[in-house]
Amino acid sequence: MDWLIDAGSTGHKFALMFVAIALFVVVMGAILLAVDRPKRVPGWVVAAAFLGPTVLGLGFGLVYPGLRTIWGSLLDSKGNAFVGLENYVRVFSEDQFQTVLRNTLMWVILVPVLATLIGLVYAVLVDRTRFEYLAKTLIFLPMAISMVGAGIIWKFVYEFRPDQPGVNQIGILNQLLVWLGLPPQQFLLGEPANTLFLIAVMIWIQTGFAMTVLSAAIKAIPDDIVEAARLDGLHGAKMFRFITVPSIRPALVVVVTTIAMGTLKVFDIVRTMTGGNFGTSVVANEFYVQSFRIRDLGLGAALAVILFVLVIPLVIYNVRQLRIAEEIR
Repeated sequence: MDWLIDAGSTGHKFALMFVAIALFVVVMGAILLAVDRPKRVPGWVVAAAFLGPTVLGLGFGLVYPGLRTIWGSLLDSKGNAFVGLENYVRVFSEDQFQTVLRNTLMWVILVPVLATLIGLVYAVLVDRTRFEYLAKTLIFLPMAISMVGAGIIWKFVYEFRPDQPGVNQIGILNQLLVWLGLPPQQFLLGEPANTLFLIAVMIWIQTGFAMTVLSAAIKAIPDDIVEAARLDGLHGAKMFRFITVPSIRPALVVVVTTIAMGTLKVFDIVRTMTGGNFGTSVVANEFYVQSFRIRDLGLGAALAVILFVLVIPLVIYNVRQLRIAEEIR
């Protein structure tokens, strides 16, 4: 039994992985064979056979850890004594965590709004132009880069070197400042502006997603609606305001809420570029720091619960809007 729990070497871990895969194949094969073999099987047996593993997986992998986290948020830093809502009071009262909440709010407001706005404007401008596919590919490329990779790239973009003779700037932004006769800046040190520079990285990544979805929605607008609007004298900005935006409203809602949910969980960019220092930490990063660096289990669990609670309204709103869109269709 210890062999299945305690994997000390890389070879041991690979062996456990193959054992787990083999067990999964055997169990699923047995279930499918048992369901398929008899000619008359009650409906509830078929449903239990196919839904049972999924329900068990969700129960042990999602529901149980969630309940344990909620309970852990009511305990002390060691996870032993019951302290009630003390951890939540700390989060909403101490200056350190108020800065974290302020930064998270900035991320959740600015990233979805700006990424969606830039993606929408770009999708409209390049729609049916000669180099449409090339232009869209260039904007979509950052989506193929991991958050960690993007953080490393932009860390070099913001890189600072002292303004001294013989010292060359390797950061693109600071080199541009030097060419313009301005002193180089430490973009990632001064708060709260450094948070804005981190937010720019997320916008750079998510704009491609917004552009792709919104471009598809724009192309789906019926031609007769567009032609009727043109006959009524709508062109340019008025066409965009009164025809394009109302027609793609469901897609706009999906894009904004999807980006907002991803932004709430942002961790990689902050961790890679600043480590959460210099007043740039967000809830997801602070949860990691408190849980695994400082080892304050109660406070870390409370931050995880807060993050979960913040995501729930976005998920509910997104699902409702999708249902409304399906009913309209």
